[in-house]
Amino acid sequence: MEAANLIVSAVPHLRLSADAGDVEAQALLAGVLLDYVDESALPLAFEYAVAAARAGHPAAQRTLGFMYLHGRGVETSAFQAEVLFAAAARAGDPYGAFNLAVMHVQGTVRFPDQAECVRLLRQAVDGGVGQAAAVLGDQLSAVDEDAEALTWYVYAAERGHAGSMFAAACWYRDGIGTSVDHVQAVRWYLTMLDRGNGDGIHEAIQLAKQGMPDEQIRAAGRLAGKEAEAELLITTVRRT
Repeated sequence: MEAANLIVSAVPHLRLSADAGDVEAQALLAGVLLDYVDESALPLAFEYAVAAARAGHPAAQRTLGFMYLHGRGVETSAFQAEVLFAAAARAGDPYGAFNLAVMHVQGTVRFPDQAECVRLLRQAVDGGVGQAAAVLGDQLSAVDEDAEALTWYVYAAERGHAGSMFAAACWYRDGIGTSVDHVQAVRWYLTMLDRGNGDGIHEAIQLAKQGMPDEQIRAAGRLAGKEAEAELLITTVRRT
């Protein structure tokens, strides 16, 4: 509890407000303690999360759901996590919606149909959860809604999701959900380097070897902000 007390002592008015029953303060402290303090803070985080969740605070419901889902300071309970995430989602919390959708994707929760999962993911994306766009792309792809799936992969890729960059690149390369576009394909393969991920380089080389004009490779490099890498790609391909 020493670490927990140190962090709450840094914001004494917040602690006083939480202890006096301020729901917003309770929800905020629960999240801070869970995210930024070690295991010693979990009992206090749980106490504040329970109090705020019972008062209907969606962020606290989501925090408490996370604790139940992962057994943080409480015995693991997927059922309790589902109930809490669902309550948070109904109250408009985008992360609660995302967490509940992911439980469905992972098979922990079963919805009557796929439409509910897609609806929750749309809610999450609309609420600013960028990662939800990648999962939404996967779910739409699974039901052959490829054109819309690609738009969400691109949306997530533009926000730095490396897996979506790779998916978008491969789909542009193969013409899935769109017409074949090698410039966009190489663009996203090269952009993956920004995330420290070089998995797309082999595919970019293979595309370039298939007769992709130098100017198209340079165009892809400009879109990716990787002009030097595009020139290196051209040099590498032309030498082989």
